[in-house]
Amino acid sequence: MEYIYCILLLKKAGKEINEDNIKKVLDAAGVKADEAKIKALVASLSEINIDEAIKEAAVAPVAVEKLEVKSEKKEEEKEEKRQEEAAAGLGSLFG
Repeated sequence: MEYIYCILLLKKAGKEINEDNIKKVLDAAGVKADEAKIKALVASLSEINIDEAIKEAAVAPVAVEKLEVKSEKKEEEKEEKRQEEAAAGLGSLFG
C-alpha cells in the first residue's frame, strides 16, 4: 500500500514518477524499498492515466453505495410482501 501512497504523493507534488523518486520517498518514510516491486510498478504505470484512475476510483464508492441502497430497498419490499401474505393467510383462518 505504501507504494500506492508514494505514487499519489509524487503525483500531487507534480514530481515525475520514476524509480529514483519512488525510492527517495520510501526511504524518507522509513520503508525498505523493494527494487522488483518498484520496477514492476513503474512499468505498469506507463500504460495508465493516473488522473483518470483517480477519478474512476472516486466514483466507485458512490456507485457501490447506490447499489447497496437499491439492494436494501428490494429486501425491504420482499419482507413487506412476505408479511402481507402471512397476514392474509392468518386472516383467512378467521373468516
